Amino acid sequence: MYLEILNSSKENLDYEFHGDPSDTSLLAIIGHGVTGNKDRPWAIGLAEALEKAGFNALRFSFAGNGKSGGKFEDCTVTKELKDLKAVVDAAEEEGYHRICYIGHSMGAAVGVLAAAKDERIELLVSLAGMGDTKGFVEREFGDQKPGKGCMWDDKECPLSQAFVDDMNKIDNVFGKTEKIEVPWLILHGDADDVVPLEEGQKMYASAYEPKEIVILPGVDHVFSDDGLGQMTEAVTSWLKGHHS
Repeated sequence: MYLEILNSSKENLDYEFHGDPSDTSLLAIIGHGVTGNKDRPWAIGLAEALEKAGFNALRFSFAGNGKSGGKFEDCTVTKELKDLKAVVDAAEEEGYHRICYIGHSMGAAVGVLAAAKDERIELLVSLAGMGDTKGFVEREFGDQKPGKGCMWDDKECPLSQAFVDDMNKIDNVFGKTEKIEVPWLILHGDADDVVPLEEGQKMYASAYEPKEIVILPGVDHVFSDDGLGQMTEAVTSWLKGHHS
């Protein structure tokens, strides 16, 4: 793909395409989590593994992150839903017939909400997926004052009132699983200290078939070290089984 992708606020969304642009049978769209971007090692590794396996992949940065336009303070799940829609719209314009969305952490929460209402997403993958948005804010940033503090002491990632309010308003995404009727892979490391494994297990328990859960022993939230190979192998194998 070579299109310029703009979200509904006319902010440019930075992306990298991997694969054969002449093959429009399926596109795997990769979305990151809070404070992340498209150039995280796990995202690059996954996109490269998908390309090697014969799939087209597109990793992108939500607005306000990485090299995308917009301000980090404006980042919310609700806004990122609009960003993802803009990417799916662009893929549709390029002629892609099937979309697989692969979301990590908060990007996975975005995926659940998107797949619940956008029928163009025919395959869904949640990596270390966040389910309890309200609990996440309380657990990770409860000691920070919105508008004053920063996420994990990173001055480039200020904690905004808009982010906190949106996460609290959503509360959790577990109730949306009943609206997802597409094949869904839920993958979580049992050493994840950012999003507890229990959230992935709860997501799986409430999801409809066809569903699959893969728990990676000793693997952390960002699939460090050996976790990257385990994650990419699980995702590519699952995708091969659902690509026709």
